[in-house]
Amino acid sequence: MDFTSAAAMAAQCCCRKAPGAEAAPARPPPEPPPALDVASASSAQLFRLRHLQLGLELRPEARELAGCLVLELCARRPAPRALVLDAHPALRLHSAAFRRAPAAAGESPCAFAFAAPGPSPAPPPPLPAFPEAPGAEPACCPLAFRVDPFTDYGSSLTVTLPPELQAHQPFQVILRYTSTDAPAIWWLDPELTYGSAKPFVFTQGHSVCNRSFFPCFDTPAVKCTYSAVVKAPSGVQVLMSATQSTYVEEEGVYRFHMEHPVPAYLVALVAGDLQPADIGPRSRVWAEPCLLPTATSKLSGAVEQWLSAAERLYGPYLWGRYDIVFLPPSFPIVAMENPCLTFIISSILESDEFLIIDVIHEVAHSWFGNAVTNATWEEMWLSEGLATYAQRRITTETYGAAFTCLETAFRLDALHRQMKVLGEDSPVSKLQVKLEPGVNPSHLMNLFTYEKGYCFVYYLSQLCGDPQRFDSFLRVSSRLPETGPAYVEKYKFTSVVAQDLLDSFLTFFPELKEQSVDCRAGLEFERWLNATGPPLAEPDLSQGSSLTRPVEALFQLWTAEPLDQAAASASTIDISKWRTFQTALFLDRLLDGSPLPQEVVMSLSKCYSSLLDSMNAEIRIRWLQIVVRNDYYPDLHRVRRFLESQMSRMYTIPLYEDLCTGALKSFALEVFYQTQGRLHPNLRRTIQQILSQGLGPGTEPSVEQGGAGADSEVDTDAPALLLGDEAPGSAISLRDVNVSA
Repeated sequence: MDFTSAAAMAAQCCCRKAPGAEAAPARPPPEPPPALDVASASSAQLFRLRHLQLGLELRPEARELAGCLVLELCARRPAPRALVLDAHPALRLHSAAFRRAPAAAGESPCAFAFAAPGPSPAPPPPLPAFPEAPGAEPACCPLAFRVDPFTDYGSSLTVTLPPELQAHQPFQVILRYTSTDAPAIWWLDPELTYGSAKPFVFTQGHSVCNRSFFPCFDTPAVKCTYSAVVKAPSGVQVLMSATQSTYVEEEGVYRFHMEHPVPAYLVALVAGDLQPADIGPRSRVWAEPCLLPTATSKLSGAVEQWLSAAERLYGPYLWGRYDIVFLPPSFPIVAMENPCLTFIISSILESDEFLIIDVIHEVAHSWFGNAVTNATWEEMWLSEGLATYAQRRITTETYGAAFTCLETAFRLDALHRQMKVLGEDSPVSKLQVKLEPGVNPSHLMNLFTYEKGYCFVYYLSQLCGDPQRFDSFLRVSSRLPETGPAYVEKYKFTSVVAQDLLDSFLTFFPELKEQSVDCRAGLEFERWLNATGPPLAEPDLSQGSSLTRPVEALFQLWTAEPLDQAAASASTIDISKWRTFQTALFLDRLLDGSPLPQEVVMSLSKCYSSLLDSMNAEIRIRWLQIVVRNDYYPDLHRVRRFLESQMSRMYTIPLYEDLCTGALKSFALEVFYQTQGRLHPNLRRTIQQILSQGLGPGTEPSVEQGGAGADSEVDTDAPALLLGDEAPGSAISLRDVNVSA
């Protein structure tokens, strides 16, 4: 244990009278403490977080972020001995200090002084500068702190507080730190971007990574407003998930402010060679210059159409702007719903239907996940299940029921595939998953969170007898019905547990409560939440039969005998006119049946290989997985070409996993050696782990100089986005959980 005092802060100021000596402020109405979260080491239940301010300096050459964090808090009870925050070994804390705060949160924003460039190899973190009334006494004093182990994904930071602190008295804690090799902060050399011109950095906080970005209450149960001042190298554009942003040219800094309370994991930053283009009255896309025309052409006008449809269903959009930034292929997931600024992987641009679904899903999160958030990671379905339901209501409004049913069938197919692998008794198939202490909550993110959660929400909507009635329950509403406020209206900018949703539902629909719909045999709400296995009921997808029936018919042809006759019949069906989800569903069915008879694979290749090779990556990867799982050597050159052109986790990991579970390990090693220099160190390390499975002692694949070695700790802490993501060779592939956060 290392107790350290804030010597640098003490040199600036000191306390001349005991903190808390003045009269106690008027006590505000009591607020319930946040839900207990076993994934957080923090003492969040003892404090009310009012606002946080960040002063950040990006240092890409050193792959380091230097920060100053100002937390504005109130104690819920008198004389708390210490403040405990979530932190991470990647954070090096330089100092901690205490300051009395103004009565109103964020009333006196501080400025930050950044170290001037110089010969010093390690300039200090930014210094805060608070506005003081003339003649006022300095109000800062140093605090002792210590850092203790917590789990393999974080540490606990304990800051000793002054002894006479009164309940509900506003105060500030100032922490200066540097962060290196943090799992939340992804540094990219120019070579890993599309333009290869400037360094790039982005953060990814979901689920518990932002404790390596800044010390915090890293739990979705706690929300607050935030502001930030960011200094970056010249020519680098900085964006954050904030409602307001400005660039102060004379200071060379970006200023941001988020006016609505958000949990720590939704504080997000991206910086690089980014340019904007307006695509609607309240939306723009940001992308590297070479990608901007494509991004603009695909989304111009569409995002406003989706936002307007969402508002018709669920009430006003609460966040002002809805912008999208396209990130390089190193982005570890498909998309992230950071408020006001959706992060999305640029690789998805070539797959139009997946792009549509992914962006609409993030739009839906503006109501479900961002405005109303699950209070613990054990109930992620409250965000993901509701967002998936809302996404499908939006797509039904804009693209029709048939398309929505097709996409739903595609996802439910993947859910049942995952269930076959895990078994129906798997505890992670529950909606209310028990998170054991020390387990990374990211491991709980799977298709049950999305699709089983969706099925439960769909079931609730069916109980109403009319989807529009259920929409009226969910929405933000300017007028209150006799039964009380609607769900989002009641809980906006707070965090909830499942009981909050279900109690509100039964209160809003008293006739359903009288009918005891929560206790119907076999469909009890409690059983929905806590039973393992498949959804208790699934939606009627018959409105999509015009799109799903041809897929089923073609699959049946290819599995029928005699093969010659079946292949001849199949060749008359022109899949080039199919929707992407139809072709993907067909290929997924073939994948489920692999290995196939060799003559079937030969006929499939003759019929489809060249055609599929011209389609988008979501189609190509599925065909190439069929090639690999069936050891079909004539098409192996297509696998090589695909891996040579892909730098994205979602398009490389599934193929390497399949290559290494069959007879093609040497081929996989050869391709990896040729392409590893173009991969992010984290991805490089993951593929290296996959390749190591089954290889003899001393044959572990090496990584190029300057590769994953320095970042191996980052990789182990990176979000495990799906079951098996850290278990190479798992039968659950990224194609089965290709979902947004």
